[in-house]
Amino acid sequence: MSAPDPKALEILSERFGRDSLIALATAEDNIPSVRAVNSWYSDGSFYVITYAPTKKMTQIAKNPTVAICGDWFTAQGQAENLGHVLAPENREIMDKLREVFASWYSNGHTNEADPNTVLLRIRLTSAVLADHGTWYDLRW
Repeated sequence: MSAPDPKALEILSERFGRDSLIALATAEDNIPSVRAVNSWYSDGSFYVITYAPTKKMTQIAKNPTVAICGDWFTAQGQAENLGHVLAPENREIMDKLREVFASWYSNGHTNEADPNTVLLRIRLTSAVLADHGTWYDLRW
């Protein structure tokens, strides 16, 4: 399988390489659930700060295949709980996310001291991106 079109990757970075609201769909027992989440895109993945006991995270633990969409973009991917936001292995990505999410991150919405505050990674596997009449069919 070849790498996605470099132009499409550039568009993804421009469009979602900031605090971006996307729809995240999960499923349990063949019943879909969808919710809006703040995310940031980098290098084929979207990152989300979330809370481990939520319905989305319990569904992802059982079935990591998810779908996302937003701003003329739809994708499928594999979701992975990367663990507590203060885990040493998450330091680099969390430094970036604190900057990207600065407008709301420290307003009481996020409690980094809580071990259930976790980093979710959605590694894209396939996607369709539209940009000014051009459609990109992407595979990773």
